[in-house]
Amino acid sequence: MTQRTHTIRNFAVVGVSTALLAVTAPVAASRSEGLAWTACEGSGIDPRQRCATLQVPMDYADPDSPPIDIAVSRIPRENPDARRGTLLLIPGGPGGSSLNDPSGKGQKLPQGVRDAYDLVGFAPRGLAPSTPVDCGLDHGDLAASKLRPWPAVDGSVDGNMATARRMAEACAANGGELIRHLSTANEARDIDRLRTALGERKLSAWGVSYGTYVGAVYAQLFPHRTDRIVLDSNDNPDPTRVARAWLAGHEQGVEDTFPDFAAWASKSDNPDRVASRAADVRPLFLRLAAGLDREPLPWPGANPEELNGNVLRQTLLDSLYSPSRYPTLAKLMRAAQQGTVPPAPAAPPEAVLQNVAAVGAGTLCNDIAWPTSKAVYEKDVAESRAKYPLTAGMPRNAMPCAAWPYTPREAPVRITDRGPSNILLVQNERDVATPLSGARKLREAFGRRGVMVTVNSTGHDAYLANGNACGDRTVSRFLATGQRPDADAYCA
Repeated sequence: MTQRTHTIRNFAVVGVSTALLAVTAPVAASRSEGLAWTACEGSGIDPRQRCATLQVPMDYADPDSPPIDIAVSRIPRENPDARRGTLLLIPGGPGGSSLNDPSGKGQKLPQGVRDAYDLVGFAPRGLAPSTPVDCGLDHGDLAASKLRPWPAVDGSVDGNMATARRMAEACAANGGELIRHLSTANEARDIDRLRTALGERKLSAWGVSYGTYVGAVYAQLFPHRTDRIVLDSNDNPDPTRVARAWLAGHEQGVEDTFPDFAAWASKSDNPDRVASRAADVRPLFLRLAAGLDREPLPWPGANPEELNGNVLRQTLLDSLYSPSRYPTLAKLMRAAQQGTVPPAPAAPPEAVLQNVAAVGAGTLCNDIAWPTSKAVYEKDVAESRAKYPLTAGMPRNAMPCAAWPYTPREAPVRITDRGPSNILLVQNERDVATPLSGARKLREAFGRRGVMVTVNSTGHDAYLANGNACGDRTVSRFLATGQRPDADAYCA
């Protein structure tokens, strides 16, 4: 996931952002627009990037709430005479950071955009080097296949409910007061405090994955503070389900995307070929997963230390984010066929995983109350397993939110068509994490405020990543000039 992580996808801690590791204490302060900009410490950072710390209230409902820190970064516009304003890079997650994105993906933006905008990134509340949270989870609960609620081999959710209770109790015991104040609405309020500190009357933004929901909530709460808003790889904004809808979206996302993998994995010139025909790849995967359910393979150094059916399914989910990741899945399938395992995958430091998992849990569970009844998940998982065997019921299963001890402090924000018409959605047609079906729900909610460009491409993150040249040109033109398509468009 390059320098980002993705909604519930991020809670699985897939490709934790290197920004969590690369930016630490600032030095040599200089002050402008209410923020003290300093040199950023760390590796791989553009020397033009500067860092600052913004203080915001922990609790916006309490005037006496203690402040918390939000880490911010910026690379100034490249043409002082062409200034449009600030382009805020809103990360995915919850648990993703855009702190190094001005030095990273921001440099992929065309010259006309970099000329006109200061590029600004941030680490959202709770995420180091902002004031951090930590649940102190068991090492085993940090496994990607545990953070995702994969049911037992027989479809039982008993283990998932026990995991939810254990993780929720750990977050309550170790997360401190801050974990109760992690939410999408509060992140949007933090963004508006940042806008003020930057001295901007209006803010442009490029939000990706969960960042599209953050951007949508910001545009709903502060509509007249928005300039040009790009939402890339879009989440379903259903206010009755919120993250439950995002998790459920993986069912369709995998179905939309798997045929592309199958075509690739059956090409005769592919060194990682797993089958001679595309039609054979799906039944092969299902057979391998079922076989590993029955007889897992030892996998020393991995978490868990075995290759079981759910680890293979989790690898499928991770690998469908981008065609560049297809070889990871193919190699694991080939190894499983031979009864072997590849080297254990590298993992970020445990402290980073703990921080990301805590931010993910706190945000997802504070945004909306989840069902607490095991019977609800049993019914949903059974239906999902029957209809979508590739995902084996996981997308409708219980997260830690099923046992979360705190009641949400406010209702989810309902996205509406009230506000300026200045939003461009860009969406790949085949996206495992934020499927087109969910993106259409956000487009519908915005009404006249939005226009959506659907891109004939496969992978998560469309603009300047897994999309195509037509989609990239459309978004770049909007950011540089404000020109949008007159109506929803399709980039073939």
